Amino acid sequence: MDRPVAPNMFGTPSPDPERIDPPGGYAHMPPAAPDPVEGSTAPMTGDVPPMSTPNTMQRFDPWNYRENAGLGDGGDVIGYRVETTDGHIGKIDEASTTVGDSYLVVDTGPWIFGKKVLLPAGTVHHIDHQEKRLYVDRTKQQIKDSPEFDPESFRGEAYRDKIGGYYSDTYPMGEVAPPTPAGTVPPAAAPTPGGMVPPAAAPPLRADTEGSGPEREGDFPR
Repeated sequence: MDRPVAPNMFGTPSPDPERIDPPGGYAHMPPAAPDPVEGSTAPMTGDVPPMSTPNTMQRFDPWNYRENAGLGDGGDVIGYRVETTDGHIGKIDEASTTVGDSYLVVDTGPWIFGKKVLLPAGTVHHIDHQEKRLYVDRTKQQIKDSPEFDPESFRGEAYRDKIGGYYSDTYPMGEVAPPTPAGTVPPAAAPTPGGMVPPAAAPPLRADTEGSGPEREGDFPR
């Protein structure tokens, strides 16, 4: 004998005898969560690939060049001018691009009485190979106050620890800015309190003559 068909919430037999409806029927089920709207900060569920943010701050690594700084393994920068956030300090006399042991020896000439200084590779912000200039994001005074260069022991571990520790302390948050992909630091740029170089000002907007109208009020006469 066939099993009786149980009526559903509307009083009509269910077409599937094996179907089990939730208590109170589907009309009493909680509503599904809406899709997040654009700009929402609500967390997303499911398998979401990690997102990366380009050109973010990175931890200071004294003895390695920053990613995309413009000098890789074997790069030749001997004789390049070294520019700080507030002026020129000399030319590169010696350079190492060994991973984990990269540095620059800068001949300061008359700036600090003919002495040389050792700059860890991590202080290099970017390099302009066309102009043969290398930019560091430290001030002249910070470099002048660094531990005195010792030509006999500057390759030793103890001296490196002293230099690396000094320059790590000159980055208050322990982080450094990403390198500039192209171009140079403008001469008028002044260092911020942390010693970082402010980004170059964007060029002024020009009127669009292709038919979309001016991009800034005042580009065209009324």
